[in-house]
Amino acid sequence: MKIDRLIGILSVLLQEEQTTAPKLAEQFEVSRRTINRDIEALCMAGIPIRTAQGTGGGISIMDGYRMDRTILTSKDMQMILAGLRSLDSVSGSSYYGQLMEKIQAGSSEFISGRDSILIDLSSWYRKSLAPKIETIQDAISERHLIRFRYYAPSGESVRTVEPYYLVFRWSNWYMWGWCLKRKDFRLFKLNRMDKVSETGRCFECREASVPDLSDEKIFPGGIKVKALFEPDQKWRLVEEFGPSCFTENDDGRLLFTADYTDMDNLVTWMMTFGDKAEVLEPEEVREKIKATIEAMRKNYSRRK
Repeated sequence: MKIDRLIGILSVLLQEEQTTAPKLAEQFEVSRRTINRDIEALCMAGIPIRTAQGTGGGISIMDGYRMDRTILTSKDMQMILAGLRSLDSVSGSSYYGQLMEKIQAGSSEFISGRDSILIDLSSWYRKSLAPKIETIQDAISERHLIRFRYYAPSGESVRTVEPYYLVFRWSNWYMWGWCLKRKDFRLFKLNRMDKVSETGRCFECREASVPDLSDEKIFPGGIKVKALFEPDQKWRLVEEFGPSCFTENDDGRLLFTADYTDMDNLVTWMMTFGDKAEVLEPEEVREKIKATIEAMRKNYSRRK
């Protein structure tokens, strides 16, 4: 991600008298053009960077400049390192690990005690997520179109997309980009993407504001659900919807109420509770569950 790379480049420049664009490009595994854009961004941020061409030339910070690190407390540094470590859990390269080493080496006086926050963003899918994330990050940096096969409830299709953001939300990774097929911005779930590759074709950046990923925007609700759950399912309701999603009846059963977005997902979710739950409303969901149970009964009665 660009901000992490900028921090890394600045860290290198603060520790070394001079470096070169090819060396930085190799170290951060990006192109020289990307490094040149990063140097411009640092200059625009007020960092006095000097570049010199020819033999003995390179990139350096002007003499006398220093970054006042007193603005960072020990807790601040621990939070920065925890964030970088979480990104390293899904990184397809050693970039974040190297960046952590650089920050730790130059900030040992700010870091004390053992780590108190450990974050793994990869969940069960590290082997499949890491190469996708790396490819999408490179495509965003180079402004290259990406192509992939996408599996959605409506079917599968091949998409070509202008990638703008990688997003971790609702315990999953997503990509926000302009879909050439739909002619609009779309949110794509990485676990549903296959054969992700850069096309090598550049695109002109659109006005892509940070996506509104509020629950109300992405999951607008619309299906008013009322259901009864057995008391021993309280832990699941609390885990998935919070302790305010139900009230306890006199008989101990839990009266659950919520707004749901997708009918099929609702039926599937209710089915995972087996005989521990009963939908009261809407009637359409009750009928769908009964039809599903009947179809399952037929499937399992065929073989004797």
